Amino acid sequence: MSVFFSSHRLQVLITGVLCALLNTSCASPAPEAAFVLPGIGPDSVVEVAAGPQYARGRVYKFFWGRHYRKEWATPVPVRVFNLSTVVPGGLTPVQAGGSFQTKNLRLKDRNGVEYVLRSVDKDATKALPARLQKGPIGRLMKDQTSVIHPYGAFIVPVLAEAAGVYHTNPILGYLSDDPALGKFRKDYANALYLLEERPDGDQSTVRSFGQSARVESSRKVFTNLIASARYRVDARQYLRSRLFDMWLGDWSRREDQWRWASFPSADSSTRYQAIPRDRDHAFFKFDDGLLTHLIGWVKTNYQSFHKNIRLADVEGLNRAARPMDKSLLVYLSEKDFQEIADSLRQRLTDDVIRRSLQVWTPEIYALSGEEFTEKLRSRRDQLPAVAAKFYSLLARDIEIPGTDEPERFVVEPAGVGQVRVSVYRLIQKQAPTLIDQRVFNARDTRSIKLFGLGGNDVFEINGLPDARIAIHLYDGAGQDTIRQQLPQSTTSNRITLYNSNDGNIVKVGKAIKVKDYQPAANEFDGTGWLLRHRLY
Repeated sequence: MSVFFSSHRLQVLITGVLCALLNTSCASPAPEAAFVLPGIGPDSVVEVAAGPQYARGRVYKFFWGRHYRKEWATPVPVRVFNLSTVVPGGLTPVQAGGSFQTKNLRLKDRNGVEYVLRSVDKDATKALPARLQKGPIGRLMKDQTSVIHPYGAFIVPVLAEAAGVYHTNPILGYLSDDPALGKFRKDYANALYLLEERPDGDQSTVRSFGQSARVESSRKVFTNLIASARYRVDARQYLRSRLFDMWLGDWSRREDQWRWASFPSADSSTRYQAIPRDRDHAFFKFDDGLLTHLIGWVKTNYQSFHKNIRLADVEGLNRAARPMDKSLLVYLSEKDFQEIADSLRQRLTDDVIRRSLQVWTPEIYALSGEEFTEKLRSRRDQLPAVAAKFYSLLARDIEIPGTDEPERFVVEPAGVGQVRVSVYRLIQKQAPTLIDQRVFNARDTRSIKLFGLGGNDVFEINGLPDARIAIHLYDGAGQDTIRQQLPQSTTSNRITLYNSNDGNIVKVGKAIKVKDYQPAANEFDGTGWLLRHRLY
């Protein structure tokens, strides 16, 4: 996702102001380095600066931020990748790709195992219309690559291993004009890359992917989650990964930033565990310039990596992942959040932080080592408070999706101010099987939405729930049944059935309001749920 993908109109205005104040800031930046180094051998080491073009003067930095400009402009010794020898048997390029910012090249070894080269330098201007890419706005967007630490991704594996979070294992290298690039030679030669395993397919030999024999995409996993309750995500493991994201300040955790290790069971069910990938926005440093600070007020998801995680910033920090968080963490309690936060705080010791930063060269450590040590220690100690805030944000308005199979949703009082929701899988000629349940408290939760999605579902209201929590029943596709165990005279204005008139059996008393409903595309059936998760 582009750093300024949704705010370039704001930058047009700001650029005009800045150009009037500072004409030099609108000039073209220094040309990007073209590191053409002929005659490099397979085991060579060269000194390369990741982005000397991001060096700027004091006035420019006052407006547009200091960021990590020194780290980008400092030459470091780098291994030269030779695709024929970088792994036994060599690597063969098979497919070019990338996002709005990162240039990727997929490669395979002789056994079919896939790797990916990801450019260290980024180019967010691709998110702009072509007419803006070469102008002041495009140049400013390109310059803001300096908000990312060029070597931040390389400290993550040691930290993730200690935290109990899956991770890739990137290696830094320089790719020269290697003939093994073939048709990709023109676009990919002479640049700095990180090389890492591609989390996909059979990863049974990769411990940092859980040694799963089948790693799958988010689109595939969410399609399965909607199809049947036989597919479940390990919610505690996913929460561990999400709190780890917050510790790193990684705010860009949308659905495509994940892969999933699958673990089939003897009962034909499958459990998924999260594999985070693409740490481009970890350790983000954005708000240290006058104008970038102002933009940060508007784009509150652009969270900078500070010593303290302000609780008021937790919502913005997690906005990109909010649809996933609401679905996948819905059955976890406040106790679960605190247990995992406490576990992370204990695992991420000062020694772990020290060892992680030792992967940097002395040149980079001299610039960033002390700063990162202080910030990582401080943010670690705040994890319990951050987890409590994260829980409260998710608990406010609950959404519980079913699947395209038949389910039974049971809503009932569970004590003063408490409502229990239980969801069962309905299988012909078998007793209903509990999928999961949770007790919600009115002090945390103001509404609960139950989505039947597909299948002939059953919604049961057994006793009048606490009126402080609004209950919304969305029938979805299929012919659904509504049951209630309440006296006919009972009244309530807090339980609503949204009926799409799809042949449902609706016989309810005064306690349940019925509203005819034309569902939005992203809240009705399984396909709509994929739309909600941006996986169409």
